[in-house]
Amino acid sequence: MRMVLLTALGVGGATVFGSLLGFAFKKISHKFSDIVLAFAAGVMLAAAVLGLIVPSLEYGDKWALPVTVIGIFCGALCLNFLDRLVPHLHRLSGVDQEEHPHQSNQLNKVLLFVMAIAIHNLPEGIAAGVGFGTGNTGEAMTIALGIALQNIPEGMVIIAPMLAAGMKPGRTFVIALFTGIVEVFGALLGYFAVSISSTILPFALAFAGGTMLYVISDEMIPETHAHGVERGATYSLLAGFCLMLAMSYYL
Repeated sequence: MRMVLLTALGVGGATVFGSLLGFAFKKISHKFSDIVLAFAAGVMLAAAVLGLIVPSLEYGDKWALPVTVIGIFCGALCLNFLDRLVPHLHRLSGVDQEEHPHQSNQLNKVLLFVMAIAIHNLPEGIAAGVGFGTGNTGEAMTIALGIALQNIPEGMVIIAPMLAAGMKPGRTFVIALFTGIVEVFGALLGYFAVSISSTILPFALAFAGGTMLYVISDEMIPETHAHGVERGATYSLLAGFCLMLAMSYYL
């Protein structure tokens, strides 16, 4: 339990760490952001497949394959439903502000922004917590590391839009802290859910893997391929994937 709590704090703290970097580097180039985010996508892809989906098949019984497939689609559909409730992250990260500099109702925009971040962070936290349900600490740490790496650039890009909306730096940091706390809550929720009933472990693993695959395909890859560095982003994703593959192999 102690390891789970420390990992949950680390995953959530990665968003806060990224936000601190966002204060230091208020203007981050698209090229740098896309390369880093693509690397994190590769790490998350490996973590989702090797740390969640493959174990889901291994821990399942004769119905392992259909349970895993259903779990993946349920996770993806869950995030798809949540995405319909709030704007996409990349639409609120400052990208669209370049095309629409005169936006009305800044307060509502910031509130939607916080909601979008929080909703996306919750299933990521759950994925980190569910990973510990397998009893394989190495796999769980791999998943958590992949999510944490993704949270750092995400934390960096959420600062500038809030400052541009006129929010004070102190309040901006508190909001960034809130988005990280949501992820800590999700990690603990995922861990206790599979601890209470091990029978749901295969489905929970696949569900968490499906949410991660959805985030990678729907948010991260399109964002990293939208600013002219597609080739670099592709190789960065492969590098992140291979790094986690090597860690999984040797650890």
